[in-house]
Parts: sequence; C-alpha cells; structure tokens
Amino acid sequence: MKEQTCCFFGHRTINETEELKSKLIEIIDRLIVDENVDTFLFGSKSQFNSLCLELVTEIKEKYPNIKRIYVRAEYPDINEQYTNYLLESYEETYYPEHIRSSGRATYVERNYEMINKSRFCIVYYDEQKAPTTRKSGTKIALDYAVKHRKEIITLPFYANRS
Repeated sequence: MKEQTCCFFGHRTINETEELKSKLIEIIDRLIVDENVDTFLFGSKSQFNSLCLELVTEIKEKYPNIKRIYVRAEYPDINEQYTNYLLESYEETYYPEHIRSSGRATYVERNYEMINKSRFCIVYYDEQKAPTTRKSGTKIALDYAVKHRKEIITLPFYANRS
C-alpha cells in the first residue's frame, strides 16, 4: 500500500487561492499518472485537508479507481449511521487502535500513522503562520516525514522567497 499512497496535512487555516488549487490539482494528477498513486489519506480539523478532499473528489471523476481514506483521530468506535455518513465522502475510514490512549497527542499520532502508510506527503506549511507559543502540529508532522525519508511536496510555493 505504501508505494501507491499519499497523505495530506497542513495548517488549520490556509490562504486558499486559485493558484494553490491549480498547483494541487497538477501535483495530484502527476502522482496518479507518473507514480501510480491510487490511495489518498486524509485527516481532519484543517482547511487544507478539506481543500485536498474537494480536489481529489473532483479528480476521482477522471480516475475512478483512486481511493479516499479518512483516518480518524476521534471517535474510535462509530455507529453504522456515522460510518455511512463518512462513506459519502470517502471509500474507507478507520481509527488506528494504537492511538486510543494517546490523550492530547492523538492528532500527532494520527498524522504519524498517515505518514507511515504513505510514500508521498503533500504538506501545507508556512513558517510565518506557524504558532509561536507552542510547536506547530504541522511542523511536528513535517519533521517526522523528513526523518522517515518520505517524498514531501511542500506548499505554498513562493516566487520571491529567499
């Protein structure tokens, strides 16, 4: 699964532009066509995740074989009604059992799970928007992905950044 899998993570709020959307569509399409990616892992609680889900769902019309999987950090046990609700947007959902006792680190551990199961990580990380009073969850996940030698695509791109 890992070779054909990509995960998304990023800041809770992003600067959502047409340029960002176009770049994401281009990246996702390239991963599907050139790298045979067929599985996309999503978390929650972020505008970036929502945007990526929207775009992958649009792209799924062109590539109906791709799968969208929601990796839950909340609600380890869900009823059939909530499962069916989630399956309106995703092909699968699961809660990693090993994060059950993670407490406040649940979202960090869920991100590690997605990274561990992926070859590619598409990340929205802007140092200027990262919190200064605590460590950014996105930065923690990004550092973990780097340490585990994942193929990382970081957004946003800045033309005039030094």
